[in-house]
Amino acid sequence: MPFAPIAHEYTKANVEAMRPNQIGCYGLFRGDLCVYIGRGDIRARLLGHLAGDNSCITRERPTHWMDVVITDDIAEEKRLITVHLPTCNRRTG
Repeated sequence: MPFAPIAHEYTKANVEAMRPNQIGCYGLFRGDLCVYIGRGDIRARLLGHLAGDNSCITRERPTHWMDVVITDDIAEEKRLITVHLPTCNRRTG
C-alpha cells in the first residue's frame, strides 16, 4: 500500500493537529529524498522525532511527511523501506 498522495509540512503544529492513535507507516522527506520510514502511532512517533529522538532525522532536516493508516504491519514498513531507500534507515557494519 503506498503513502497517501498528500504531503504534510513537517512542523510541530501540523503533527499536533493530527488525531492520536492513528496506527500505520509514515515517511519523512526532504524534497524528493526519503529521510526515514517508520511505523506505529504516527502522531506520537513524529512528535518524538521533532523532539530529537533520532539524530540522523534531525541532521537530515525533513520538510514534509506522508503516511498510510493501516494496522501496525512490519511487512509494509519493510516494503516501503525497500522502495524508498531512506537515508536514516540504512544500517552500517
